[in-house]
Amino acid sequence: MNSEDFSNSLDLRRAIESLRNGVPSSAAVKQMGCSQPRIEREFKQMLSEAATPSSADSNTHGFLISGDFGAGKSHLLAHLEQIAFSNNFACSKVAISKETPLNNLGKVFISAMENGRLPDKRGRFIEELSDGLVKSGQDSQEYKDLLNWAKESAANNQLNMIFAASLYLRTNYHLEPKLLADIDAFWEGDKINVSAVKKPLRAMDKLKEFQFTAPKVVELPSQRLRFTLELIKSVGYNGWIVMLDELELIGSYTVLNRGLSYAEIARWLGLSENRRFPGLIFVGAVTDDFALEIIDPRGRRKDHDKIPARLQNHVKHFTQVGDATKGMNALLHDCISLKEPSDDEIDSSLETLRTLYKTTYDWEPPHYKATSGLAGAQKRMRYKVRAAINEWDLRRLNPNYRPDTKIDEYKINYEEGEDTDTEPSEAVKGLRNSKFTKLWKRT
Repeated sequence: MNSEDFSNSLDLRRAIESLRNGVPSSAAVKQMGCSQPRIEREFKQMLSEAATPSSADSNTHGFLISGDFGAGKSHLLAHLEQIAFSNNFACSKVAISKETPLNNLGKVFISAMENGRLPDKRGRFIEELSDGLVKSGQDSQEYKDLLNWAKESAANNQLNMIFAASLYLRTNYHLEPKLLADIDAFWEGDKINVSAVKKPLRAMDKLKEFQFTAPKVVELPSQRLRFTLELIKSVGYNGWIVMLDELELIGSYTVLNRGLSYAEIARWLGLSENRRFPGLIFVGAVTDDFALEIIDPRGRRKDHDKIPARLQNHVKHFTQVGDATKGMNALLHDCISLKEPSDDEIDSSLETLRTLYKTTYDWEPPHYKATSGLAGAQKRMRYKVRAAINEWDLRRLNPNYRPDTKIDEYKINYEEGEDTDTEPSEAVKGLRNSKFTKLWKRT
């Protein structure tokens, strides 16, 4: 077996393992494909617009997708990432979590940097970008344009001058490696010693050209986001795709933090006047019962009625009422629902999976015929895929065994600590056969 065969074999095993565990990987998505033509079409249109300089100067683009647990949201995001790479875009996928709360842009930005990828690179995101900047050199037009943009933004109070100063220093080969590393870390979200930046500027007689004070911590996340976007474009990429998965986790936040999270969604979508980033494309994924349960006036939380008043009465956040309302309306009315697969599409995907399994294990799996006419969990592709792989695994090890895969249901928890209501709201009752996460048991 040559190295290419080994690589292909390894990719196939990785694909099977990710599908077996219900976690999408680039290898699995590449093998299985994705059938969401409307979303793919709209995404490609946004890529085309962002890559065109005249239209890229207009605003941030973005959209929200919704679907049940197991309907394929994360698989779709992985597929869109591959499309983004093929169109020369940087891409970051961030899962909203307790450690990465949506209402905290600073933590979301750090996660986006940690999880950032470039289409033709495999190294650490910020280091690859910095290397591209250094390779272009101070004499390149791209570098000059970026430096001038940073200076002009600082003059207009849109960016702290420390970004222009650190940009000037980052391309200097004669500086201490520690300072260069500290600049990368600062761009990525860490603190930096202001005096350490000023010292080499003073030695170069450039301190007057780059006069700055220590940046305000509260202003840095938004400035870093804009700076990174311009850095990405300056080193040859068309823009930056930021994907936020599992947005439904904000349902467990306090009222105030939910309101701030809705405002963040509006800004990511480009609906706010306060944060517009040309060349940035946002894709958010959320469960399709979230808005009905949490935002709708008929739902359990009734955030559409509750949030504006909560923010209006807060001394620090009353200016965010408008953005929060826009974010809630987007979640209520503008999500693109994932298309349910037809029986033919399910059968075609399972046959592709069977061929993949056969090639991976050099074993002939039996045809897996999915039962038609099912709804809820039984209809979802994740259920079909994992049930098929579970059966083939067991029959490969014991040809006489006939497994029976069952599922247990677990309700997605949208509860705040003080809530005691456990019944579904009237807005959700009867709309679907199932709104639950499935935990798998093999029998």
